Amino acid sequence: MSLFRLPHSLTPGRQHAGQGAGRYLGYAAGIIAAVFYGTNPLGTLPLYAKGITPGNVLLYRYGISVAIFLVWLALRRESLAIRWGHAIKLAILGMLMSLSSVTLYVSFHYLDAGVASTILFSYPIMTALLMVMFFHERVTWSTTLAIVLAVSGIALLYRGDGGEVLSTTGMLLVLLSSLLYALYIVYVNQFKMQMSAEKYTFWVVFFGWLTVMTYMVVIGEHPQWLRGTEWGWASLLALLPTVGSLFFINIAIRRIGSTPASILGALEPVTAVIISCTLFGEVFTLRLAIGMALILSAVIIIVSLARPRTS
Repeated sequence: MSLFRLPHSLTPGRQHAGQGAGRYLGYAAGIIAAVFYGTNPLGTLPLYAKGITPGNVLLYRYGISVAIFLVWLALRRESLAIRWGHAIKLAILGMLMSLSSVTLYVSFHYLDAGVASTILFSYPIMTALLMVMFFHERVTWSTTLAIVLAVSGIALLYRGDGGEVLSTTGMLLVLLSSLLYALYIVYVNQFKMQMSAEKYTFWVVFFGWLTVMTYMVVIGEHPQWLRGTEWGWASLLALLPTVGSLFFINIAIRRIGSTPASILGALEPVTAVIISCTLFGEVFTLRLAIGMALILSAVIIIVSLARPRTS
């Protein structure tokens, strides 16, 4: 049995209130998921440099991920069968996840990947707000302060050190990506299921793959064939920010809850900025550093003062 198989008797509304090893595993899974998701630029930018379009990058990213999970589940001799009710919910999750990826990847054409990944990290704040608005979580002073800091950080990122305004289209795309990912996290926490994490994640990725194909048809984006090292970059995208990130974030959400799991994503922009600046020559400016510091400060405030839910 996999180390990270979810016990069938536990549901998302109760599991994250657990204590001991289960919670430590949840925090560890959240950190791993954040680092993995932050590697998006590592595979995406080289493919863009080869002329591969965002839709095609995601088509291969999700398609290879589906193949990996199929092999994984076959080796475990686990059935793929699911109920129709679960299929509908998993399809919604897959759509939210893949559309979040689409909007983020398209934004890379308008913004530096490091800046885009930092702005994307507004999703923990959006997650907290969604939980307050729709699930009656209490608004605290720490949440309010965190929101102010996060918005201030994003405002700083909106202008470069030379005063130039960043692309409004790029900003809106990243914020939409952030909202979609926040909705995904909130919905995962409300979804009661009885299946392993591997099977659950397979279906999310599969429906995400179908969504990407639908997106390409709607905008008229034609498939491109990968060659040589391009397959390696696409496989890296499948393994780290897709299979690895989704698998571990699902574990984290079910063991510690939506808001704490999303807040642990503080390592996502850090990872993305390090990769973008060290490997792809993006400039790390003072304004970017301050903006990042404000956003990460918002996250630290929420993490340090968050109390686990008991029901």
